[in-house]
Amino acid sequence: MKVLIFLAIVVAIVFWVIGQYNQLVSLRNRFKNAFAQIDVQLKRRYDLIPNLVEVAKGYIKHERETLEAVIAARNQAVSANAKVGGDTTDTAAVQQMAASEGALNSNLGKLFALSEAYPDLKANQNMMQLTEELTATENKISFSRQGYNDSVMEYNTSIEQFPGSILAGMFSFKPAELLQATEAPEERKAVKVTF
Repeated sequence: MKVLIFLAIVVAIVFWVIGQYNQLVSLRNRFKNAFAQIDVQLKRRYDLIPNLVEVAKGYIKHERETLEAVIAARNQAVSANAKVGGDTTDTAAVQQMAASEGALNSNLGKLFALSEAYPDLKANQNMMQLTEELTATENKISFSRQGYNDSVMEYNTSIEQFPGSILAGMFSFKPAELLQATEAPEERKAVKVTF
């Protein structure tokens, strides 16, 4: 009888460990999927930017520096996003990606501010369509980031709380990095347009 009780306890513990492990895997896959959704929107954004710059080139001939800065920032963001590669447990790579995205946002802001000074560019049908698509994509990115951060918070909480922390340590579940706004001073400044 004691052997049966002991076996029942062991079986219950094994099933409990399996359930906890499966929950951690499910939470990890949820935040990876959320990051993949961000990645899809970032890819769309990266594809829109060269088209936006091409349309602007014809009108903003004297502002080559701004256009080149947008393309350079886009290329850095693409590279930083590739370094993360879906592994959001790499804190340095995620922080570099966030900084690159912040620089890209800053340069896009300068381009849009500059386009306000060129009525023909602002009224161009292609520019209006690309701007609208980019704005919609930015909204989707923001929404996706919020979903990602919610998933990461749930996952990180699960691997930090007892008894999940024991299983997380045993099975090498690492905390994931939240996507946060960067604190670069140039991103907080108002855009100055000079002619």
